[in-house]
This record gives sequence, structure tokens and C-alpha cells, in this order.
Amino acid sequence: MKIEVLGTGCAKCKSLEAVVKEAIAKSGIFVQLEKVEDIMKIMEYQVVSTPALVIDGKVVSSGKVLSVDEVLALMKK
Repeated sequence: MKIEVLGTGCAKCKSLEAVVKEAIAKSGIFVQLEKVEDIMKIMEYQVVSTPALVIDGKVVSSGKVLSVDEVLALMKK
């Protein structure tokens, strides 16, 4: 599984990254985590507001900081 956190480094982006790291630790599964800060790469996903969360190439959330439980639920889909 590959998870990408899209964001240019704002406080919400950093918060989402921390939440995702905690969710990965709780899940116990192997996940490749990547923080994407390049605005051109973010635009490729057609995301209009950050932070955004991408799981296996699909945008599953944008514009808000999710909870650990919400991230875990998205990882199970």
C-alpha cells in the first residue's frame, strides 16, 4: 500500500502527516508513506485544497485533517 500526503508544509499538512504516521503504526501493515510538497505533483491529482490524502493513487480526502480512526478506515477500503 502506498499513501501520499499532499501539502506544501502548512500546519494542517503537518498535522495530517502526523495522524497518518500514527494510523500506520496502529495498523501493523507495511505502508510506503510519501510526503508530496511539489505543487506541480499536487496539481496532477487535481486537488484544489490541501492537505490531501492519496491511497494507492486515489485521492480519498482533501481540505481537512482526518482523525487516526478515519485514516485507518480509509486504509481498510
